[in-house]
Amino acid sequence: MNEGQQVVAGPVILSEAMAMAQAGEDVLEAMVREHARLVFRVAYSVLRNHHDAEDATQETFVRVLRYGRKLGEMRDPKTWLARIAWRVAVDRRKKPPEVSLDDSENAILELSSATASADQFVLGSEMSRLLEALIAALPEQLRDPLTLSTVEEMSPDDIAEVLRIKPAAVRSRMFRGREILREKLSALLEGKYGA
Repeated sequence: MNEGQQVVAGPVILSEAMAMAQAGEDVLEAMVREHARLVFRVAYSVLRNHHDAEDATQETFVRVLRYGRKLGEMRDPKTWLARIAWRVAVDRRKKPPEVSLDDSENAILELSSATASADQFVLGSEMSRLLEALIAALPEQLRDPLTLSTVEEMSPDDIAEVLRIKPAAVRSRMFRGREILREKLSALLEGKYGA
C-alpha cells in the first residue's frame, strides 16, 4: 500500500469508527434513560446508602460503556444490567451491615410507644421499616434473592441469572427467607399484641 492509499483509507476508517462509537453512545444513552432507576434500586438494595448507590449506578454504566461492544450480544438488557449493577454493588460493599434481632425488637418497642392504631401500623411506614430490618437481618444468601424479588420484582429465572445460581436454588432460598420472616414477624407481633 502506498502513502496515498493510507491517507484515503485513514479518514474512511476513522469515520466508520466514529459512527460505531456514536451508535454505541446512542444505545448507552437509551439504556441509561430506560434502566437507570432499575440499576439504582438494585445497587441501593445491596448498599442501603443513597450516595453509594448513586456511585454504583454510575460505575455500572461506565462498565457498560467500557465493554460496549458486547451490547449487541445480550438477550435481556434489564437482567444484564441488573447483574452488572449487582456485581458492582457487591464489590463496593466492604462488609455487610449486621442487623441483629435485637435491633428489630427495638423497632417494635419504638412502634409500641407510638399512638398509631393497629390499621395504621399495618399500613404505615413503620411496618415497612420493620420488614426492612428483618430482611437485613437475614443471612446474605437468603436476603439477596428476596430483595431482588420484592424490590425489583424480578422473576426467579432473572434472579438466578443475576446471582449466577440455579432457579431452583432461588425459589428454595426465597421460600426459606419468607418462612424466617414470617416466624420473626409473628413472634414480634405476638409480643407486642399478646396474641
